[in-house]
Amino acid sequence: MKTDLGKIFTVSGEPGLFQYVAQAARGAILESLSTKKRFVAGPSAKMSALTDISIYTTSEEVKLQDVFEAMKKQLGDEKAPSGKSAPEQLKEFFGKVIPDYDGERFYPSHMKKVVEWYNFLKEYASLDFMSEEEIEAERAKGGKVVEKEESAKSAAAKATKGAEKQKSAKVSTKQAPPAKASVPRKVV
Repeated sequence: MKTDLGKIFTVSGEPGLFQYVAQAARGAILESLSTKKRFVAGPSAKMSALTDISIYTTSEEVKLQDVFEAMKKQLGDEKAPSGKSAPEQLKEFFGKVIPDYDGERFYPSHMKKVVEWYNFLKEYASLDFMSEEEIEAERAKGGKVVEKEESAKSAAAKATKGAEKQKSAKVSTKQAPPAKASVPRKVV
C-alpha cells in the first residue's frame, strides 16, 4: 500500500510519526505509526505534514518526498544512517543523496530528523509514495484522502479557532442584580 505523505505528521514534542485519522472537536485524531495508539492533537500542538517540509539546496527547495526517493535510490534495501550518527557522517551521506544541499541552512539537526523519519517510514509504513495523480484519483472516487484545501492541518486550525471562541464566550450562571429604578432625587 502506498503512503500519502500528506496524511503523515510529525508532532513537536512527540517521538515518531503519526497518521491522520479524523478531525475531532478540539483538534485532529492522530495514530502513531509504531504503537498504533491514537490521541487527539489539540489546538496547541505544533503539527507538520511531511508534504509541507522541504530541504534547502543552493538553487531551490526540494520536497521531502523527493529527498526520500533519492535516499531510497542511494540506499536500496538498507536503512539510512542512524539519527545518532556523527554530523560528519550525515553530511557525507546527504552529499551523496543531494549533492547541492545548502550546508548553511540544512543543519545536522535537520539531517538527523530526515534520516529518522526515513527509517521510521521504512519500518512502519511504505517508501512507495502516492503521486499527485493518485491522490486526485482517490479524491474523485470519494476515497478517504485528505484534500489539500481541507488538510488535517487546516482541520486542526479550524478546531483551534473553535476552541478559542468557546474560551472567549464566557457564560455566567449567576443572575444579574436587579436593575435600579431611576427615581429622581430631591435636591434641596
